[in-house]
Amino acid sequence: MHVTEWLDSVPAAAVYAVVALVIGLESLGIPLPGEIVLVSAALMSSQHSGVNPVVLGVCATAGAVVGDSIGYAIGRKGGRPLLAWLGAKFPRHFSEGHVATAERSFEKWGMWAVFFGRFVALLRIFAGPLAGVLHMPYWKFLIANVLGGICWAGGTTAVIYYVGVVAEDWLKRFSYLGLVAALLIGLASMLIIKRKAKKAQTDRTAAPEAEPVNAGD
Repeated sequence: MHVTEWLDSVPAAAVYAVVALVIGLESLGIPLPGEIVLVSAALMSSQHSGVNPVVLGVCATAGAVVGDSIGYAIGRKGGRPLLAWLGAKFPRHFSEGHVATAERSFEKWGMWAVFFGRFVALLRIFAGPLAGVLHMPYWKFLIANVLGGICWAGGTTAVIYYVGVVAEDWLKRFSYLGLVAALLIGLASMLIIKRKAKKAQTDRTAAPEAEPVNAGD
């Protein structure tokens, strides 16, 4: 998937909508490449494409928080039969082993599992529905959900944006340095060749003429 090329071909408003939608659906429990889309859009925003990084971060955060909340509501209503259904539909992501691992994380860490789950691909899909299935109090879930969404979506956007700006600036400087280096190498080569040619000409001029040899000698 050429995500960057596709995002670059649509208006900025569509980029914001796509990022919010994909991240929201991923947070809801559908395995989609939310992080890839967010990173690609944030990198675009650093390359003067018309995508505002602040608006992008806000849309990504909103998608993450809303998607997780919907996933929580679905999980609370659907219960464990929902996990079994998801396991049948998406065995690669919702296998019994993955569900058991996520449950252990929730039992051990509680709210922190929701918060740090934002930064782990597996838990990012599980966090909302599983918190609902396990009947985590919604106010606890909401606090962890909002803080995690801000830190993950906003933080990822900011980091990738500034990395892109620095990389672009470095590449520009590198191109200028390369041009200067090429000019200096060319000038030095010309001077060396000119000096060697002058030295060779001087040596030929200074060389003594050979004395003629008599036939009788």
